[in-house]
Amino acid sequence: MRIGIFNIATIVSGDWREPFVGGDSVVIDDGRFAAVGQVKREEVESCDLIVDADGTTACPGLIDSHVHNSFGDYTPKQQAVGFLQSYLHGGTTSCISASEVHVAGRPKDRAGVKALAIAAHKCFENYRPGGVRVHGGSVILEPTLQPEDFVELRGHGVWLAKAGFGAVKTPYDYVPLVRAARDAGLIVNVHTGGASISLANSINGDHLLAMRPHVSFHVNGGPIAMPDEDFERVVKESDIALQICQAGNIRTAVMCVNLAVANNAFDRLLIATDTPTGTGMMPLGMIKSITEMATLTDYPAEWMIAAATGNAARVYGLDSGFLKSGKIADLLLVDAPMGGSQKTCLEAIKHGDVWSLVAAFTEGIPRFIGRSRNTPPPIRAPKVVKSRIPETFTTSQQFS
Repeated sequence: MRIGIFNIATIVSGDWREPFVGGDSVVIDDGRFAAVGQVKREEVESCDLIVDADGTTACPGLIDSHVHNSFGDYTPKQQAVGFLQSYLHGGTTSCISASEVHVAGRPKDRAGVKALAIAAHKCFENYRPGGVRVHGGSVILEPTLQPEDFVELRGHGVWLAKAGFGAVKTPYDYVPLVRAARDAGLIVNVHTGGASISLANSINGDHLLAMRPHVSFHVNGGPIAMPDEDFERVVKESDIALQICQAGNIRTAVMCVNLAVANNAFDRLLIATDTPTGTGMMPLGMIKSITEMATLTDYPAEWMIAAATGNAARVYGLDSGFLKSGKIADLLLVDAPMGGSQKTCLEAIKHGDVWSLVAAFTEGIPRFIGRSRNTPPPIRAPKVVKSRIPETFTTSQQFS
């Protein structure tokens, strides 16, 4: 399927260093961006589906790098069904497992720990709720695991690991496990801050600097933050990615953003949700954090969108997160909400208002074109002007 979108007012790239793409059109071919920005009119007109963006803003689909999925579109922690499909209607097109720690009866023996990660990884390879891509199967670092286990897991496709919920005596016991997982090619994430509702270890700056994971999960606390003085140490003394989450401490999130900018470490800043947990199921969790960080700091909205898209793609090695030719075509059309004081999406975010989501595409497939069921009504609205496909991509329940 070839899709053309024209009359876009602003194209946000997902790259905070070069946040905008000149032009007003996008062409998607076979699930990837074929052209972004300056596109010949005839290229758009030759497409199977043509969308008039009506002066809205285009940006990459959001990557939530901290989601507590289990199996299917269900979370036992909050007894919530369909939460991943609902997250799509907030702008999330990809999710990264924060480990399947909430699976009922989670095994902790050596064979069971591996089996859980492999099963989750392979299940989500075959299942995309609402079109959302879920990178499932994050192995929980338990002291029963040996270096050869990580090599085995990598051979089965598992590429994520999580420290913080294992039955270790102290967080320093994670050091050899993190090293072994990294050596086998896994990306390692670590719970940061005070103990969570799942009784994870309290992990502070000393522990992070000893472990050296790829990503400090909810560096601003999940939900309790580590001491303030540890933030500067982690920023300056390591290359650990700094993931701030909606479910954490908002004051330390702002502090972390400011430290990242001041120390030329914004590439390492990620925005995620850490949901569903005790904070609840939050379809608008990503855009709420993007909006809060933009309005509570001196930095522009397009930077915060990049922290939730391109930065996450770089840290996790994903082939999405950017509006760029050749990349996987995860794309959102967004606008300022109706009734607000601002006229464009980026102005609204900087002002403190969440966006209105009016279209979502994942891997080049339109999931809906029209108003999201979870965001306010827009000022402008895209419309399909030509289609060779027997589908309107709008449903009445989006407006209910």
